[in-house]
Amino acid sequence: MDLASVNEELAEIDGQIGDILRALQNGFQKLEKIKDANRRSRQLEELTDKMRDCKRLIKDFERVSKDEAGHTDPTTAKMLHDRKQSMIKELNSYVALKKQQASENKRIDLFDGPSVEDGFGEENVLLASNMTNQQLMDQGNQLMDETDQAIARSKQTVQETVNVGTETAAALKAQTEQMSRVVNELDSIHFSIKKASQLVKEIGRQVATDRCIMAMLFLIVAGVIAIIIVKIVNPHNKDIPDIPGLAPPVSRRLLR
Repeated sequence: MDLASVNEELAEIDGQIGDILRALQNGFQKLEKIKDANRRSRQLEELTDKMRDCKRLIKDFERVSKDEAGHTDPTTAKMLHDRKQSMIKELNSYVALKKQQASENKRIDLFDGPSVEDGFGEENVLLASNMTNQQLMDQGNQLMDETDQAIARSKQTVQETVNVGTETAAALKAQTEQMSRVVNELDSIHFSIKKASQLVKEIGRQVATDRCIMAMLFLIVAGVIAIIIVKIVNPHNKDIPDIPGLAPPVSRRLLR
């Protein structure tokens, strides 16, 4: 049965899945011919991406199939289910093949060492075959000593890092306490400035009051002096009141 007659979207998804599965088949065939570990790793990464795309498309196929389940007959529904299971089975076979190739690639990286094309891997094998058991043990002990030294250096680096972290934490704590003291001093200064402002305002009010009193006294003294002057100049002016204890002697001096 043609999937296009059931659902065009299902037919399109099925075509995309078929293209990816064929690409996976060709990719794994090429992978078997590749000997270089780096090229094999890149090829496996590309195949892994294709398998992810295939898994996503199979989920889309399943979703659309479920949507069409209520509009199709049991025979068509069974056909769609079998088609999905077939695609899942084929994809799982490629997943297992990918795991196998990945493990083989890892084994090549661990035991073969550098590429044989450079001649180093074959040379190492020949050297190891020509060494005696004692030489192999000495070589192993030397490698273990180098490993222990590397671990000791790593521990020293970690300890130095911890010490630097401790010193940094202590410095930050001291700076925090200093900042707290500065904040407290700023609060005290602000309070002192506020009190000083209040005192300045009170002093200003007192000065204003004193100025008013001085002005009134000045006016009173000026008035008295003016009356005395007028009284001396015009003693017979009755509109000007006599100043007690001062007018009669002045009048007597004028009569003389």
